[in-house]
Amino acid sequence: MLTHIPNVLTNEQLSACRRALDRAAWIDGRATAGYQSSRVKDNQQLREGDPTARELGDMILAALTRLPLFIAAALPLKVVPPLFNRYRDGQTYGNHVDGAVQPVAGTSDRVRSDLSATVFLSAPEDYDGGELVVEDSYGAHRIKLPAGDMILYPGGSLHRVEPVTRGVRLASFFWIQSMVREDGQRRLLFDLDTAIQQLAQAVPDHGAVPLVTSVYHNLLRRWAEA
Repeated sequence: MLTHIPNVLTNEQLSACRRALDRAAWIDGRATAGYQSSRVKDNQQLREGDPTARELGDMILAALTRLPLFIAAALPLKVVPPLFNRYRDGQTYGNHVDGAVQPVAGTSDRVRSDLSATVFLSAPEDYDGGELVVEDSYGAHRIKLPAGDMILYPGGSLHRVEPVTRGVRLASFFWIQSMVREDGQRRLLFDLDTAIQQLAQAVPDHGAVPLVTSVYHNLLRRWAEA
């Protein structure tokens, strides 16, 4: 399931992000890639544990806790601290799949990457190319969102970033371990939660509202790992 989550960051937060990233110390993104990924990866990243990355990552995570759409779609259990990358001058990241288990830098923690997330930090008109392309059973989805918006997609998806031929593409990326491991189960719960919200708004006193809500929570109780 691909989920577009708009307005994760405000305009003021985006401006602060871009100012900080303009001053940041970028390194070759291949430093954090495995053997296969390093063959197709050409970008720049902030070093894991970089103070700028920690500060901006904390801001993004705090923003996500206030977004019901993110909670409903991801059902997050653990989140890898956000990382940051930069593409320019034809840089690209070819087809790859993210590692199934992601370490948390500086700790012994590990996070299963049920979901991958990208927060776009550059306005789409500021660069050419740079689309995130995610492939699933319905084909290839080309994603280039407004600055401050986020896309969630299954961590096991084959995906790539197209070459940036003009301007600079800035983004944050990270992984989420969900309480519900299976994407199909998360999709059912998300659709059911959406239907409950719509029903509660349309007919708040209808007797079906608590009944359907109980179905949601009993399915979550059956499938959740906590």
